[in-house]
Amino acid sequence: MPVRSIEFPGTAATRAWIFVFLAALLAAIGFSGALSELVKRWATQEEYSHGFLIPLVTAWLLWTRRDALLASVGRPAWSGAVLMLLAMAMHVVGLLSAIFILSQLAFIIALLGIVLAAGGFSLLRATLIPIIYLIFAIPLPYFIDANLSLQLQLISSQLGVFFIRLFQIPVYLDGNVIDLGTYKLQVVDACSGLRYLFPLLGLSFLAAYLFRAPIWQRALVLFSSIPITILMNGFRIGMVGVTVDKWGPRMAEGVLHFFEGWIVFVASVFLLTVEVSLLARISGKRFFEAFGVPADTVRLPSGAKSEPTGRTPLYACLLLLGATVLTGPLISHRSEVLPARSRFVSFPAAIGEWHGHAALLEPQVVNSLALEDYVLSDYSKSDGKAVNLYVAYYASQRTGESPHSPLVCIPGEGWLITKFERTSYGAEHPFNRAIIERNGSKQLVYYWYEERGRKIANEYLSKWYLLSDAIIKNRSDGALVRLITTVSPSELERDADNRLRLFMHDLLPSLSGYLPSDVAPNTTTVEYGPESTTR
Repeated sequence: MPVRSIEFPGTAATRAWIFVFLAALLAAIGFSGALSELVKRWATQEEYSHGFLIPLVTAWLLWTRRDALLASVGRPAWSGAVLMLLAMAMHVVGLLSAIFILSQLAFIIALLGIVLAAGGFSLLRATLIPIIYLIFAIPLPYFIDANLSLQLQLISSQLGVFFIRLFQIPVYLDGNVIDLGTYKLQVVDACSGLRYLFPLLGLSFLAAYLFRAPIWQRALVLFSSIPITILMNGFRIGMVGVTVDKWGPRMAEGVLHFFEGWIVFVASVFLLTVEVSLLARISGKRFFEAFGVPADTVRLPSGAKSEPTGRTPLYACLLLLGATVLTGPLISHRSEVLPARSRFVSFPAAIGEWHGHAALLEPQVVNSLALEDYVLSDYSKSDGKAVNLYVAYYASQRTGESPHSPLVCIPGEGWLITKFERTSYGAEHPFNRAIIERNGSKQLVYYWYEERGRKIANEYLSKWYLLSDAIIKNRSDGALVRLITTVSPSELERDADNRLRLFMHDLLPSLSGYLPSDVAPNTTTVEYGPESTTR
C-alpha cells in the first residue's frame, strides 16, 4: 500500500515566513550602505528625525495583522524575482552615482519582491501599504531639499505678511524679509516649515490607512496635511510680526522659539484631527469608531497553496539577494578613471589685473566637506573692490561626497537669500545668481558646477550627468565654483554684477588646467574600498 506524505497545517506558511526572515536579513546586508546613510540623515536633520519611528510603525502594522498575513500566504510568484532584478539595477546605479535615494527606494522594492516570492499577490495585497509606508522614512536628496525649502520660505513669508495685515499693521515684504519698519524679520531656512511637513505627511498617511471611510475622504486626509502645515507655519511667522509690533523687537526671539518647536506641529495635528472628526461624522461614526487596522484576509484561489513547483521563485529570489550582497564590495573596489589635473596649490595669485590673497579653510570644515582639493582667495583691483573665489574639487563623488549646494550652506551661515535666479554668461555658460543679506550687509553670489567639462547651473541636471557619466565614462569628478562680492551701500546691484562678470572673463581661462574637461587623455585609475586610497 503506497505511503502518502503528510503536510501539517501551517507548514507552507512557516516556510514562507522563514524565507521572509532570511531574505530580509540579506536585503539589510546588501543595502547596508544606503540604510546607514538613512540613519545619518535622521540623526542630523531635525525634519527627518521622525524616520526612526517609521520602521517601528511598519512592524506594528504587520504584527497587528499577523493572523490575516498567515492566512494570506499563497503560491510564490515569479514577479518577486522580477522586482528583485529591478531593485538590483537601481542599487547598482545608486552605488555608481552616489545618489543614495535610488538604493533606498530599491530596498523597499526588494522587500516587495520578497513578499511576492514568499506568498504571491495575495500576501502582497495584505502587506503593501505597511511596506510602502517606509517611503516616508527616506529623506529627499540635499539639492531637492534645499530648493523645496527656498520655495516654502517664500510662501511662508507671504502668508506671514497676510496674517500681519489682518491686524492693520503696515508691513513690507522684500523676498524673504518682512519689514515692519522698526524691525526686519528674516524668514530663514529653519522657518520654511519642512520640519513639520515631513512628519505630518507620514502621520496623515497612517491616519488615511487606518481611517474606515470612503476613498475620497481618506485621500483628503492624506493631502490636506500639506496646506495645513504651510498655513500653520505662515500663522507662526505672522504672530511673531504682530508680537514685535505690539511689544517691541526683544519679544521676537522668545515668541519665535516658542512657536518653533512642537507647538506648531501639535497645532497642525489638532487641525488634522478636527478634519477627520468632521469626515467621520459625515459617515455617521464617532471619531474612535472610524479607526482600525484592516484585518480582512485575502481569499486565495483554489489550489494556491498546493502548487508543487511553487518554491522555485523563493530560491531564485535568495540567489538574487546573495548577488546583491556581493554587488556593493565589487563596485566599491571598481577602478575609477581620474583625469590628470594641476592642483590648486599652484593656482595663480594674479589673474589679469586682479591680485589675490589666499586663505585656508578650518581643518574641521575641510573634513566636513570631504573635498579633494580647493582654492579660497580674495581678488581685488586697485579700486579695492574684492571678489571672493572658492572652488571645491572632488576627484570622485562615488562615495557620496559631492559639492555642497550654496542653497544649503548660505542659510546655514546665517545669510538670507533674498533674490535667486538662473542666468548665463555668454551662450554656453549658465550660472546661478543670488542676493544674500545678513545684519544690514548685502552680497552678490554667482555659482555653478563644473562636471567633466560641462558648466551646469541646474542641480537636477548636474545629478543626471553624474549618474550617466559614472556608468558610461566611469568618471564622477566634479567641482563647485562660487564667486562673492559685497554690494556696498554706495553702489547698485548692477555695479556688483559688472565686477563679477569682469572677474569671470579673466578667471575662466585660468581654471582650465585645474578642472578636467570632458576629454582627458592623461588619466589614472583609483580603487575605492575600505582600505586606504592609492593613486
